[in-house]
Amino acid sequence: MTSLVQHITIDSADAYELALFWAEVLGSPLADDDFPGDPEALVEAPGAALLFVTVAEPKRAKNRVHLDVRPEDRTRDEEVERLLALGATLVADHRKPNGRGWATLADPEGNEFCVECGAAERAALSGTRLPVTADDVTLAVRLAVDALAQSPADDWRVPAGSLTWNCWETVEHLSDDLFAYAVQLGKPSSEGEVPYRWAPEREGGPWNAIFADPAAGTAGLLTTLEASGALLTAMVRTASPDLRSYHSHGVSDPEGFAGMGVVETLVHTHDVAAGLSLPWAPPQDLCDRVLARLFPYAPDDDDRWAVLLWSTGRADLPGRARVTSWKWHGAPLDR
Repeated sequence: MTSLVQHITIDSADAYELALFWAEVLGSPLADDDFPGDPEALVEAPGAALLFVTVAEPKRAKNRVHLDVRPEDRTRDEEVERLLALGATLVADHRKPNGRGWATLADPEGNEFCVECGAAERAALSGTRLPVTADDVTLAVRLAVDALAQSPADDWRVPAGSLTWNCWETVEHLSDDLFAYAVQLGKPSSEGEVPYRWAPEREGGPWNAIFADPAAGTAGLLTTLEASGALLTAMVRTASPDLRSYHSHGVSDPEGFAGMGVVETLVHTHDVAAGLSLPWAPPQDLCDRVLARLFPYAPDDDDRWAVLLWSTGRADLPGRARVTSWKWHGAPLDR
């Protein structure tokens, strides 16, 4: 048996006020039942929540435990300036001329914490690619569900873009893909797929093990997509990077299956959005990460979404022949 971290608990002179500062740092909400003057306040941050507790004793020395934070959408130096404006103070500057290193700050009650470079900035400094992660699967599925939920159409049995499947079938197929990748990580084998029964519901339809209950409507259909995405996210997050499992395009690793899940989500949402007349343009940096992992020889044009659509045979790219047959590089990139 093991234990999990429930909270990271921090003593404070004013729990609520310090929690407000950290809520701004992390972009996370306070618990709904926290109010000014409360002796405890909870910042519901992903991963491990921060619990602030009012105590009578003042802080007397350097903390033996501190938090390291990294920005997701800005540089380390931009984040340092943002946090100073929120009320932090600079304690020590360990930033180096080459962009590496960190800055040690203190929150308004003097608790030290460090600000490091985010993943994108580290990759740019080192000249390496950013990996595809479990968080990317979560992001892709969330964006897809949010986009498709905007459709006012009741009938999703219309063609999905250029596919021979309709929109309902295509979302079912996407849910099935994410499920299939998750179970390959759950029962890894280099010999073949986990032997579920896959079959179409009609001639020419997708071969699935996962089907949505038509009685649940489109909301229920999207729920199956969210659930399958959550399964793949969990498996990618917990699987050893050394794990290898079968895919028809090459034995792959957890990052490869994450990339496949993201690509399937982005391009099939494109298909369904075209059928339902919805806008759909996923983040360029997300497209770039999956291109680098699964299509390492793709063109380096600036519009990474256009390149991904071209790589999967769904769009033209100026100056290049249309792709009519394609597959991704599922194997780890060192192979």
